[in-house]
Amino acid sequence: MNLSQSSQAPAYWIVVPAAGVGARMGADCPKQYLPLVGRRVIEHTLERLLTLPNIAGIYLVLGVDDTYWNDLPLAQNNRIRRVAGGAERCGSVLNALEQLHEIALPDDWVLVHDAARPCIHIQSILHLIEQVKIHPVGGILGVPVSDTLKQVNDSVIDSTVDRCLLWQAQTPQMFRFGLLRDCLKRGLIEGKLITDESSALESYGYRPLMVQGRSDNIKITRPEDLAIAAMLLQQV
Repeated sequence: MNLSQSSQAPAYWIVVPAAGVGARMGADCPKQYLPLVGRRVIEHTLERLLTLPNIAGIYLVLGVDDTYWNDLPLAQNNRIRRVAGGAERCGSVLNALEQLHEIALPDDWVLVHDAARPCIHIQSILHLIEQVKIHPVGGILGVPVSDTLKQVNDSVIDSTVDRCLLWQAQTPQMFRFGLLRDCLKRGLIEGKLITDESSALESYGYRPLMVQGRSDNIKITRPEDLAIAAMLLQQV
């Protein structure tokens, strides 16, 4: 699939939020810098994203006190631009969009992908782009929930939740630059609960498309996730 730009075609940009500290990992460095199969988690993620055809650029959002990134070889890659992160994920993504505002057009596409999802398959991203490129709002990767879900109150099960209509959201999440920027800015000003980019748009009545991805597109959150990611990466 050719994502090349023309006078009619929008550009495709990638934003990678990586300003978090990963408190649930209990590690001595942010989880995106933990070693994983000979590299750091963030290196696996970015190396995969860099193989996408004709991406206009990658905006990497890092903590203002990040002292790890500059020691990595990828820090010298001129396709990756460093951006200072915000207090929360939504603020970090908005910081990247504000810098991107200097060169991006409102109808350009932005794909936001978690730094802690190093097992993403490029074919999944290309499938997302193909499905979403003519959608009026945008869309995200996700998978149907397979486990039985329980509603719990103070460690006691109240009920079993019907999972038939439930999906687990993943990244990338792909939206028009102008629409995503406007919804994030407005949502932050109005104090909306923004847990991902899709939720920012949903809060203003937009209905993004859900595109089925793969269950192995895991997000590294807890120590055991590293072992799972290592196994997945070594199978490729």
